[in-house]
Amino acid sequence: MDALLPVIVVVGVIAVLVIGAFNGLVSGRNRVEEALGQIQVQLKRRYDLIPNLVEAVKGQMGFERSVLENVTKARAAAVSAGASGDTAAQAKAENLLTGSLRTLFANVEAYPTLKSNENVIQLQEQLTSTENQIGFSRQHYNSAVLTYNNSVQSFPGLLFAGIFGFAKRDFFDTPDAEEAAPKVSLS
Repeated sequence: MDALLPVIVVVGVIAVLVIGAFNGLVSGRNRVEEALGQIQVQLKRRYDLIPNLVEAVKGQMGFERSVLENVTKARAAAVSAGASGDTAAQAKAENLLTGSLRTLFANVEAYPTLKSNENVIQLQEQLTSTENQIGFSRQHYNSAVLTYNNSVQSFPGLLFAGIFGFAKRDFFDTPDAEEAAPKVSLS
């Protein structure tokens, strides 16, 4: 019996390490999923606001139809990318939507009646607030992904991540500076 005690202790320590690593990986994955869910909530809010904004401005921005069409197409692409489950594709589509919204807002500034329209002002404020919430949600998600990826790629998680099916996750990237700045011509 005394000879078995060290073996039992070693097996026990290994079991505790495996269980601890597994539970840590599950916890990290769940934090990433929760953070992604928060992004999805804010994106859904933005998707719901966009048609109202387009409707509010389209009568007075007749010759700026391409701007409105770009916003509508970007929204559809973002919704589709979100449904795909591919975080990188969704981030790219969302960045394009953000750029098209910035172009729309820049164009609205050229129309005094739109700038003073209470409905347009309210929708812009709601979208701006939602964009801020999306930014905070992205930040939270990327922080959760960093922590999770560190667990998956470092010891002892590295030993068990592949065995238990835990894989590195993608960040929800922000737009490049070139994509973020709208190009507007009011001439």
